[in-house]
Formats: sequence, C-alpha cells, structure tokens
Amino acid sequence: MINAILMMLVVGALMGLILGFSDKVFYVAPDTRVEDVTKMLPGYNCGGCGYPGCSGLAEALVNKEAEVTNCKPSSPQQKEAIKEYLSTH
Repeated sequence: MINAILMMLVVGALMGLILGFSDKVFYVAPDTRVEDVTKMLPGYNCGGCGYPGCSGLAEALVNKEAEVTNCKPSSPQQKEAIKEYLSTH
C-alpha cells in the first residue's frame, strides 16, 4: 500500500516537472493585433464595411484582406493610427 502511494507521488511529481518544463520551452506568445485594432475602431458594429462588426473588420485588416478606408464612421485620425499600427506590427 505504501509502495503504491509513493509510486503515485513520484509519477505525479515527474509529470508536473515535465509539464512545467514543456510550458516554458513550447510557449507561444499570443497575437494581440486583432484586439488592438478592434479597440482603435469606433466600435459601432454597424456592418457598413461589409464585415460582421468591428472585430470582423479588424481581423480582415490584420490579415491584409481589407483596407482601413472600408470603415466609414472612423475619423481620418483613427484611420491613420490604424495604418501606422499595422505597418509597425
């Protein structure tokens, strides 16, 4: 009985170490560009651009499938800020 408990503790500790090591080695940084561009858009979700809301347009902008000029309600300053952000990130 004691041997089984000790074996489970050792196996559990070993698996924990392997998972912790794997988390550090195989870490992938999340891509926050879509969220950042969505915050830069006016947030009306009007669909005037032809995409389902501002998040749809933001995804298309990040994937270079759309132009910033598609967003009718955004101001020229917002459009310029989005263009600058996408050119640097």
